[in-house]
Amino acid sequence: MKILDTPDIAKWVDEYAAGLLKRAMFKISDTEIAKDVVQDTFLAATEKLHTFKGESSPKTWLYSILNFKIIDYYRSKARQTVSPASQSLLKFFTETGEWNDPKKPRAWEDDDSHILDDPDFRLVMRNCLEALPEKWNACISMKYYLDKKGDEICQDLGITPTNLWQIIHRSKLNLRDCIETNWYNDH
Repeated sequence: MKILDTPDIAKWVDEYAAGLLKRAMFKISDTEIAKDVVQDTFLAATEKLHTFKGESSPKTWLYSILNFKIIDYYRSKARQTVSPASQSLLKFFTETGEWNDPKKPRAWEDDDSHILDDPDFRLVMRNCLEALPEKWNACISMKYYLDKKGDEICQDLGITPTNLWQIIHRSKLNLRDCIETNWYNDH
């Protein structure tokens, strides 16, 4: 592409919007927010169109912008404060550090190898993720959906490695409890 050629952003919207939305929905798990992020992606692309030199494909350029918009979304979620009650581990452990019997992890069924293919389970998982405090959700999503390394998450969210691993640990405990309550107890 020559620098003098002006890309047709409307054509890009027609060509790439569905793929960008699919990617955003996978990374964010909320259709309305994913649509907003894709819209923000095209808005940013329009504003920065003069910087696009054609050294990469439009698709690559747009997906790069989308990834930054997704990270920005999780950064904004992480800035929200977490209530002390949601940080409590007392429902999982006794004062001596032993498991509370009703909250002690139990073995899940052996035939769960394809559980992520089940749309009902994915809905339960998404609801459990959304029930986490915003910062916890951001940490879990960045680590497991965006495949970010711990130091990247700490840098993006402005937290320490110790805080990150504490959040990850508490999030996993709460996710497991939520899944056991809303999936295994109902099935």
